Amino acid sequence: MASLSSGSSRENKAGFWKKNSSVPGSIKPVYGAQHPPPQSNINMPSGRQIKKDEKAKHNKKDAFHEFENKTSDAWDDGDDDLIQMANLKLSLKDVHTSAKVVLDNHSKKANSLQKQQLEDNAASNNKGLNSPQSYNSNHHHPHHYHGGPGLGVRLNSGGYQPPKMTSIRYVTNTAPDREATKIDKFKALFAEPSLDLSDLRQLCWSGIPKAVRPTAWKILSGYLPTAADRRQETLERKRKEYFGYIDQYYETRYQDLHEETFRQILKDIPRMTTLAHLFQEKAVQEIFERILYIWAIRHPASGYVQGINDLVTPFFVVFLSEYIENDIEVENCDLTELPQSTRDLIEADSFWCMSKLLDGIQDNYTFAQPGIQMKVNALRELIKRIDAPLFHHLERQGVEFLQFSFRWMNNLLMREIPLRCTIRLWDTYQSEINGFADFHLYVCAAFLKRFSEDALREQDFQGILMLLQNLPTLHWKDKEISELLAEAYKLKYMFADAPRHLLLKS
Repeated sequence: MASLSSGSSRENKAGFWKKNSSVPGSIKPVYGAQHPPPQSNINMPSGRQIKKDEKAKHNKKDAFHEFENKTSDAWDDGDDDLIQMANLKLSLKDVHTSAKVVLDNHSKKANSLQKQQLEDNAASNNKGLNSPQSYNSNHHHPHHYHGGPGLGVRLNSGGYQPPKMTSIRYVTNTAPDREATKIDKFKALFAEPSLDLSDLRQLCWSGIPKAVRPTAWKILSGYLPTAADRRQETLERKRKEYFGYIDQYYETRYQDLHEETFRQILKDIPRMTTLAHLFQEKAVQEIFERILYIWAIRHPASGYVQGINDLVTPFFVVFLSEYIENDIEVENCDLTELPQSTRDLIEADSFWCMSKLLDGIQDNYTFAQPGIQMKVNALRELIKRIDAPLFHHLERQGVEFLQFSFRWMNNLLMREIPLRCTIRLWDTYQSEINGFADFHLYVCAAFLKRFSEDALREQDFQGILMLLQNLPTLHWKDKEISELLAEAYKLKYMFADAPRHLLLKS
């Protein structure tokens, strides 16, 4: 089922209509690949006369369909420790101010230490104590210098020579140390006989280092057990089970009953992350075909829906990174350079983790996609409370939330931000209980609010939708995602314990 598209050339393009439009919050069936839209216009109830003001209202809403015919297909546009601070008492401005003070103090200490080291070195030179032997006897921790003894061995074939005192990079270059320390914490947690899942979630919320992300994601998603001694057995059993499904079901893809589902999968896969070479490789596309088809066969209540194909991508990229040893960008590697046995492991792990994700949001993909429509309505009510000027601006211009945020819910913002940002975002989603279902709402609200001023500058329907469907996030990195998550956490803190605030008035 396709989501709302802004192009007229899409087959089975999604449409939507209101039933009983006088009842706020009523379900609006959304049609697409599996449930095509009606071929004729929806007739008004018999006996009802359309008043002039109602005609004007309908003409205003027809602006969206006119906008669709004038714009390119939105589906083909391409991809593009904070939990502690994210509370009601601390704004981002406060965070930035506090961080500046910390950095200034750190810089002063570093300069003071450098001055002291230089004075000590000058004193040693005056006393004739500048030999390597004297250096080692008068300095207790020579191995703390950036590069360590190995650097000296590589640069000096005559043996280790201590680094000159003119550089103290080890004082300010602390990022690698922090990363290494965090990785050590993860490895210690993984090694526990029975891992505490709440400890893992807390550690993962602010981001997971690349080296340990594959294992962390498998545990967070529920694919791997918390008991360390059962993980390998579980991996072997589940991987075997997946390829059993391939042997049992994959040959049915050309049968009349399933042909349309497989045809839609084949149509959607080439559209994935078109800027990345990896997803244009035939071997990769065949993996996605198998994953999506087997999932659809095993979930007949929803079947395959356009947008599900995107949800495989982060898992596939993360699990692929586990087997790439050099610094090549995963998105541009050649999958055929990996042995078939390794590719099979990546495929099976991606299938099971995607399945676990979809188990929690399956009402997003059943007929009429009620889960998405409820989230869109909740987003509308949330923006009404936290950003009234933006809400009323959208209302005046006839912009409905379903017209731009359907895709945000259907694809979990994957079409709105670069893949690297999606992966960082999913670190936190998987750290939150029901993160993909519940926390995602607050992320979408923070996302829309971030571009509030830009939307307010647009003075017509078309300008607003063009902005909201093509937001300037191409160059986003972890910093922007961290800020977004901090704002979303504040919103969750305010509204999650008071859900009545988000219920539509009947």
